[in-house]
Amino acid sequence: MMGKAEQTRLPVRPQTELSAFRPGKKRRKPFQAHYHLMLLPGVILLVVFSVIPMFGLLMAFQDYKISKGIFGSPWVGLENFTYFFELSDSRVIIRNTLFLAIAKIVANLIVPLVFAILLNEVRQRAFKRTVQTIVYLPHFLSWVILAGIFSELFLTDGIVNRMLEAFGIGPIQFMGDNRVFPYILIGSDVWKEFGFNTIIYLAALAGIDPHLYEAASIDGANWRKQTRLITLPLLRATIILLATLAIGNILNAGFDQIFNMYSPIVYESSDVIDTYVYRAGILDGQYGFATAIGLMKSVIAFVLIIFSYSLAYKYANYRIF
Repeated sequence: MMGKAEQTRLPVRPQTELSAFRPGKKRRKPFQAHYHLMLLPGVILLVVFSVIPMFGLLMAFQDYKISKGIFGSPWVGLENFTYFFELSDSRVIIRNTLFLAIAKIVANLIVPLVFAILLNEVRQRAFKRTVQTIVYLPHFLSWVILAGIFSELFLTDGIVNRMLEAFGIGPIQFMGDNRVFPYILIGSDVWKEFGFNTIIYLAALAGIDPHLYEAASIDGANWRKQTRLITLPLLRATIILLATLAIGNILNAGFDQIFNMYSPIVYESSDVIDTYVYRAGILDGQYGFATAIGLMKSVIAFVLIIFSYSLAYKYANYRIF
């Protein structure tokens, strides 16, 4: 009997092997080199296109000359910054940037919200998905293409003016009138982007318990009261999140759109910081001055982004990390 017990006894692992599995002692994970190699191309691109160009910010404090380079150009300190605020154009540029950016932010919050609430009431799923896809498609189109389309639509002899002439109105210089052109920019931007934000609101609406609407209808609440008392309060977190995150883009009025659609005739109402930097730096060769304006805008935008994410965490419990 003793012999059989000894034969069936399980072998005991050496103490060195058991020590690695003792409670309270963490196992050391092996270094997985292939994962780090997969990150290497992205890190190289980040360093080449984002880190190394930061050295060029020195031009903001220089009277930069291409022939002399960064090390040979004379230092001027904060002269480029003060010169920008001394220009009469600076007030117009800042005003246009803030007006266009704020108007686009507000419109891109309200229009998708209203459209999503109305589209959510559609019961035919095929029609609902078709409409959702159609309004989402312009988001993928480039402003190079859309600028040409809108320019043809709003020409003096374009389709829009021909339709207005049928009602005894016009023709209107949509692309050359400083009173009208900013609203063309705002409207076209909303038309292009509201489908993307609509998807966000529809996803939030899908998470609302339908029993709440059933209980409200039993109590005699019509569609308006259900929207005001159920839908909007439950969408408040999403609305606050999108609004606070948009604060960080308050100085980005849309360079691609404006650059492809504007002309010198409407500089007074549509020239923004980004387009002014492009003309000053690329066209006029004032590299130090243009770098100073871009750096100032980037610093302000960085502060606004931090502020917006702090608000998003405080009011919507949203955070990146």
